[in-house]
Amino acid sequence: QVQLVESGGGLVQPGGSLRLSCAASGFTVSSYAMGWYRQAPGAQRVLVAVISSLGLTNYADSVKGRFIISRDNAKNTIYLQMNSLKPEDTAVYYCRRGTSQWGSGTQVTVSS
Repeated sequence: QVQLVESGGGLVQPGGSLRLSCAASGFTVSSYAMGWYRQAPGAQRVLVAVISSLGLTNYADSVKGRFIISRDNAKNTIYLQMNSLKPEDTAVYYCRRGTSQWGSGTQVTVSS
């Protein structure tokens, strides 16, 4: 069955970097648009970055120039490289296949 497993979250100081991974099984990531979303406490879940099946990428304005979404077809995994992290990036980050399946999320906390 379809499964998405996120990893790589943690506690990081402002200005630091993290790389999130989303390991997929039950389907081929290169055949779908794949997205990273985040949900801060008390807020709605919002789209952070998306990569299409053709490899085209798009980002929320709040992360443009700092985050990079990528895909490793051999590992069937999606990544989110997060640089210059800010306290307002603190959230649970989720991976999503298209408009359907979600992963269980990974916590990112940016704090000194």
